[in-house]
Amino acid sequence: MAAGRLWVIATPIGNLDDLSPRAAEALRAVALIAAEDTRHSAPLLARVGSAARMLALHEYNEREQSARIVEAILAGSDVALISDAGTPLVSDPGYRLVRAVREAGGIVSPVPGPCAAIAALSVAGLPSDRFVFEGFLPAKSGARRERMQALAGETRTLIVYESSHRIVDSLADAITVFGAAREGVLARELTKLFETVIAGTLGEIAARVGADPNQQRGEFVLLIGGAADADADAQLAEGRRVFALLREELPPAKAAKLAAAITGAARKALYHVE
Repeated sequence: MAAGRLWVIATPIGNLDDLSPRAAEALRAVALIAAEDTRHSAPLLARVGSAARMLALHEYNEREQSARIVEAILAGSDVALISDAGTPLVSDPGYRLVRAVREAGGIVSPVPGPCAAIAALSVAGLPSDRFVFEGFLPAKSGARRERMQALAGETRTLIVYESSHRIVDSLADAITVFGAAREGVLARELTKLFETVIAGTLGEIAARVGADPNQQRGEFVLLIGGAADADADAQLAEGRRVFALLREELPPAKAAKLAAAITGAARKALYHVE
């Protein structure tokens, strides 16, 4: 018996009409569907007429469930992987399953479709030829600022996800690290009834969100314009200056780590200056 296939299927991030005909056909054809939350996905599957058995696969059980799914695929069953919304594996579970199927000799095929990060980038009006996707930043402010600081000199457009209960604090942290004048875009509830896209400086975006409780609800994609090349050069120069001072007292690796944390310059760029 020939082995089955794992279909990685993108599902709508809002409007169910955004499901592609190919995705609907695949969901009807497979024997098993691995979903991040079976209760959340049930209405979508009912709408397309899928009678497939459902299996919950999330960050807490992915290793265990992957073994069962690989077994089903090797036995000849086609399996679909979907997340709660958007493209699986993009800030969602699934990469362990995909790796396990490939390592077992199975075939993995994508059924592309919605992705909140790309949807937001397409309407942001920020440079889109080069960008960095960071997913969700740390939940605590200190760790979040530290991660932002490491990205402060990044010249590519930065894309992050954020939740409703952290968006105000995250915008405040972004202003602290990137500056209130840095260009940004906040996309909220994309493809849904209350979709909003706010463009401006980080200071302007934070002011509007802070003044309107409705703009603090839902799911968010925050895009931050990249640093100017001159800023990045200055940051690297400062990082190297601090590294040289620390290097007099510390081993190179530790000196580079501290210099990077202080200045935001890339640690590897500092470590290899000698």
